[in-house]
Amino acid sequence: MFLSPVRRNRPLTDTQSEQLSQGFSCLGVLRAEVDAGFGHINRLCRIDGQNSPPQFDAHQKVSYELAFCVAELEAAKAMLTYADKVSAEDELCEPLALAFCAENLRAVWQRLLSHAAEIGLSSRRLLNLMGNEPLTGFLARHGESRCYAAIGSELLARGNARLPSGLDAEKDIIQDSFARFAEQLVMPQAEHIHRFDTDIPDELIEAAAAMGCFGTCIPERFGGLMPDKRHDSIAMLVVTEELSRGSLGAAGSLITRPEIAARALLQGGTEEQKANWLPRLAAGEKLAAIAITEPDFGSDVASLSLKATPTKGGWTLNGAKTWCTFAGKADILVTIARTDSDRSKGHRGLSMFLVEKPRFAGHEFYHDTPSGGQLTGKAIATIGYRGMHSFDLSFKDYFVPEQSLVGGEGGLGRGFHLAMAGLSGGRIQTAARATGVMQAAIERAFIFAGDRKVFGAPVGDYQLTQYKLGRMFAALTASRQFSYAVARELDDGSGKMQASLVKLYSCRSAEWVTREAMQIHGGMGYAEETDVSRYFVDARVLSIFEGAEETLALKVIARELISKAEGNK
Repeated sequence: MFLSPVRRNRPLTDTQSEQLSQGFSCLGVLRAEVDAGFGHINRLCRIDGQNSPPQFDAHQKVSYELAFCVAELEAAKAMLTYADKVSAEDELCEPLALAFCAENLRAVWQRLLSHAAEIGLSSRRLLNLMGNEPLTGFLARHGESRCYAAIGSELLARGNARLPSGLDAEKDIIQDSFARFAEQLVMPQAEHIHRFDTDIPDELIEAAAAMGCFGTCIPERFGGLMPDKRHDSIAMLVVTEELSRGSLGAAGSLITRPEIAARALLQGGTEEQKANWLPRLAAGEKLAAIAITEPDFGSDVASLSLKATPTKGGWTLNGAKTWCTFAGKADILVTIARTDSDRSKGHRGLSMFLVEKPRFAGHEFYHDTPSGGQLTGKAIATIGYRGMHSFDLSFKDYFVPEQSLVGGEGGLGRGFHLAMAGLSGGRIQTAARATGVMQAAIERAFIFAGDRKVFGAPVGDYQLTQYKLGRMFAALTASRQFSYAVARELDDGSGKMQASLVKLYSCRSAEWVTREAMQIHGGMGYAEETDVSRYFVDARVLSIFEGAEETLALKVIARELISKAEGNK
């Protein structure tokens, strides 16, 4: 398999440093135009000095496009920063970053030009920007198709689909350990789990627990792997990448749910709740699922309606949830419910509960409580992301004790904020899942391109294939390095909006990369027996869960950047 990067010991020359600097300058030129676009939308959306949601909704399309512009520019910035750090280790890092930067500059420019009038920009000015320095010279040197083709050719010659991680030796050891775990335990079972839509075998879950998978985001004092004195999200990302490389449905998402649950508990749980639940989550003794989405509201968390009614000794839950992944096997459901009947309070009327239930195998379950309440679940048939099963849930007078309310009385009305604290980590972890799926798809594509002959020559000998492989590899590397950069921000207490940006970029990229991997395989790419067909249908879910891309683009990214544009006027 493709695991170890090729390292070259050479200094970074002044000319190459200059090219990276020019790339940063070009990104700044277009970011200024994007910010001007957000400023224009801000002015359009203000009535009597106040933001008007209906006005904002009238400009959703251009706001969506601007959000993607920011994601693409930030991904390119992360790539240039990465190349500046590690180019002395591998001579391919810099040309890869420069080609990727050039590609994204063109993509952003085209988005802006297509909507120039709607976002208050001058088409003439945008055309002049692309025809003058620094953009014209940079694109001439790094934006031609031969640049990506040369990178693809080099990678094929190396028989290698990795570059230096840019991380410390400890993280590289973690990556190597979980790469072996994925190859030895996950990959041999992945196709069977997918094709027959079976449960993840208990022995695989137990082996993952023994490796410490479930404790990557839980502090050491609670039995996890994260240092007590500082956050370290990057280790979690490295583990997620390798598990997802083995299989998104069978392994890559195993640690998502405990990661979200742990972040919420650490943010707002009582000391007793942390001491009770975190060690058991870290050990894999208790498996978690997240019950937030509802049939009528999707990603609109603030409008949720599952009702929690006070009763003697606790609460009763009535209502429905949907897309609750792993609900059957889970021991606890991290559930958001409305504890205040006044719907006008919106998200301020929501609270979080840890709902205990027995484990169930299969695609359907029924659980009657001694108090007479009932919880039922039925798996939703999906085209991919199989193994964990996503369930529709129905709560009928389901009793939960008062200690299930996260944060106790102090947690009343804080459910939305605790969910957001958990989901910020979930979104960056989803970016790592996308990276893992891309890594697997590219590895298969490289092997097939070298082995398969068409018109008398290997597929990989053709320039178009080399170009595709180079571009796919750039998207993979950018996703990885962008997620690492955002993880550092999250660990420092910021970066919540950036977590949405990296998810937006990485998940869309995974769809394209897996599609191209299928295309390189030709007809065999469409066969169920070929792994790349599974990667393709698995990747499709990434832009939907943990916040649909439309919700992230409009309600998180665009909203914040429009607000910032207001403050900069």
